[in-house]
Amino acid sequence: MNGKPLVSIVMPSFNQAQYLEAALKSVLEQDYSNIEYLIADGSSTDGSAEIIQRYADRFAWWVSEPDKGQSDAVNKALSHARGEIIGWLNSDDLMYPGAVTAAVKAFAKHPEAAIVFGDVDSINAEGERINRMRFGPRTLKDLMAFQIISQPGVFIRRSVMDEAGTLDPEYHFLMDHHWWLRLVRLAPAVYLPGDPLAAARFHAGAKNVAQTQKFVDEAQKILRWFEHDPNYKPLFLKHRRTILAGYYEFVTHYKLDGGDARGAFVDYLRLLFLSPRRFLKHLGRVVYSFFAMFFDVSRVRETVLNNRKNKFQ
Repeated sequence: MNGKPLVSIVMPSFNQAQYLEAALKSVLEQDYSNIEYLIADGSSTDGSAEIIQRYADRFAWWVSEPDKGQSDAVNKALSHARGEIIGWLNSDDLMYPGAVTAAVKAFAKHPEAAIVFGDVDSINAEGERINRMRFGPRTLKDLMAFQIISQPGVFIRRSVMDEAGTLDPEYHFLMDHHWWLRLVRLAPAVYLPGDPLAAARFHAGAKNVAQTQKFVDEAQKILRWFEHDPNYKPLFLKHRRTILAGYYEFVTHYKLDGGDARGAFVDYLRLLFLSPRRFLKHLGRVVYSFFAMFFDVSRVRETVLNNRKNKFQ
């Protein structure tokens, strides 16, 4: 990778007009000059297409037409991307100044990397920071143990993507994590410490808030994939206890946030058996889940959501 490699930023868009212009500007105002920007809007009805049209002359490609969901929209934009480096920003998130430059420098320094990624802020609907998601280095085993990284802070080497393939359209909630697993099986992930690269927005309409059970369903699907796919099964069997502990640590958050207090409590007990140390990190939420089984779950769920400051998306 020499000179100033072309960086392709793809954006799926659907009825996020409230946040869309800020997301667009966060890419268009990057200080790296060799960027192409591609947008796949899914026939939004809230004025998103009109906002995109105002900036149309600054896009390499864009479309507003029906799609089969977010994975399909991202793949559609990727099919038109020409860059050596790929970034993916959702239409309600933000890319911080200097993020693309940092990614390009990291790939130049680490020619072995499949992906580079950094920390990401959690922001609310008004754009106020509510948390900083700090990650640290990740191996394939870490990712298999559901040590999640945040999608807007990830950049991908095109040559590895060409080998691994694009998003699996059968996934609609953990499609990014499933993609990282396929990419990092082929080449390492490199973590960029320091300032965060992006912000992920948490609001009432976001999938990670409104459809928690579906994240649990896809996590179960990924776990079954590890158990049967020959590319992952040996590592899964070798580190089964660690991976299962990570799985239960992940799904208990979504179950409790989704109002399934009994399911969360049972899974916390499974986590206790697998990793007492990790169980103790979540003792407050364990207490929430226990009492929520007997009292007003909706009130507990509201409290949890209003104070959600964990690292998971």
